[in-house]
Amino acid sequence: MPVQPTYPGVYINELPSAVRTITGVSTSVAAFVGAALRGPDNVPVHITSFADYTSTFGGLHASSPLSHAVYQFYLNGGSEAEIVRLVGSGAARSTATFSSLTLTAAGAGTWGDRIRFRVDHDTATGAANLYNLTVRDNDTGAEERYLNVSINAADPRALHKVLRTSALVQLPTGTEGPTVRPLEHPDPPAGVDPLADPPPAPPPAKPEDDTPPPVYSTPLGGGQPGGALAAASYTGDEDTKTGLWALDRADIFNMLYLPGITELSGLPAAVYPAAAGYCQKRRAMFIVETGKEVNTASRAVDAAHPPPPNGGDPFGIARDLRKNVAAYFPWVNLADPAEEGGVREFPPGGVVAGIWARTDAQRGVWKAPAGTEASLNGVQELTANLTDTEHGRLNPLGLNCLRQFPVTGNVVWGARTLAGADRLADQWKYLPVRRLALFLEESLFRGTQWVVFEPNDEPLWSSVRLNVGAFMNTLFRQGAFQGQTPQQAYLVKCDRENNPQNDIDRGILNILVGFAPLKPAEFVLINIQQLAGQVQV
Repeated sequence: MPVQPTYPGVYINELPSAVRTITGVSTSVAAFVGAALRGPDNVPVHITSFADYTSTFGGLHASSPLSHAVYQFYLNGGSEAEIVRLVGSGAARSTATFSSLTLTAAGAGTWGDRIRFRVDHDTATGAANLYNLTVRDNDTGAEERYLNVSINAADPRALHKVLRTSALVQLPTGTEGPTVRPLEHPDPPAGVDPLADPPPAPPPAKPEDDTPPPVYSTPLGGGQPGGALAAASYTGDEDTKTGLWALDRADIFNMLYLPGITELSGLPAAVYPAAAGYCQKRRAMFIVETGKEVNTASRAVDAAHPPPPNGGDPFGIARDLRKNVAAYFPWVNLADPAEEGGVREFPPGGVVAGIWARTDAQRGVWKAPAGTEASLNGVQELTANLTDTEHGRLNPLGLNCLRQFPVTGNVVWGARTLAGADRLADQWKYLPVRRLALFLEESLFRGTQWVVFEPNDEPLWSSVRLNVGAFMNTLFRQGAFQGQTPQQAYLVKCDRENNPQNDIDRGILNILVGFAPLKPAEFVLINIQQLAGQVQV
């Protein structure tokens, strides 16, 4: 606050700084949406390793394309990911009631039937309104323990509050937990694990011996896996945040992939437009691939440029959405750890997402995720080996190809968006240019929030120019833009010229940020001329 001088002397007044550092957002967070063996459904779960995925969603399994895509993502250099598990219609959560306490599994499916819970009254104070709850998943061994849980809904230790972080169980919808302290489970004999699955009871020797064994914990039951995923499972509902809209709860993601969707008849055409539109809204890229049946260059041409009567929109995605989509061909053959190392065909999306993340970490988002450095880790061979001539038919259509070369091996050999067809002449033809623009948009969107409600005049404009300019100059020094000087590489304009009084009166602040992107050297032409008869003078 301002200093009020009252006596002769020296006063110290700390003034706010005009420097507000803009930090670049992450560019390599992948979002995977699909079916998993277990775990919470329609909730984004942030993971940083495949071990995280295994502990929450059950690890690799032949029937889960999602698990293989995430595994391949980390195999190829991925770092962070958001996982959304989808379930089909008819799926139900396991549930059980003991005394006054009812719990359900955190997600639908039969996996919840392996969960057991136990109540005891050995609390810190012994108060009559407190109890302890222990929950264990006997399939993975994951265990959660909640101590001194209160039956008072307003207490910070109320059950509905402490279970917010649980990955195993939750309360039935609309409930806050028991209002009467639940009874406690009996203590087991020494050396007996109270949460272990009890062994099958032997048949009684006599009818009078047919007494139930003691119960030291309560199992959940009644889970249903549901049917196959449908288009509505992916598109979901915006109001209830299901399907793709579950990612609204995630802070940020930069690339979206839907594992296994190409293997489900009719789903890509029904889901891809919605997914591409959602990515455009979230400033992210959507990774797609051709179907498994597309195993030749001619079929790939039809996929990238469908013939009449369905021609016009490759993969069913309209032109205005293609700038946020990148398509790849062909599929890849990898060893499947879930089947003792047997080689299987997989769609390339998980591998490609990992290469994007690896390239970002090593070179930056402005480097095309393609070339000799973009090696396909773990890929033994491609399902279609293209010639240069065949590739020359696909590249002008905006379809990125995976190629196999001597010495180099299997690599990504294309860096165009789906809007990169030559005939479109789109400004977002190249993938690194589009991804750099999305990076700038998201970073500046988050880094200029402080401007809202500030006095809209020259002091604010100069502060904006200072902070945005410092951010852009940092990127320039890292090699993100063309040009030998900052003036050639970028511009930041926020002054009276682009903020007329009419806009100021309407509460509008205009900031113009321009950048000169680096275009990838897609075609390298070497001119060779024979010199003969020249005389050195």
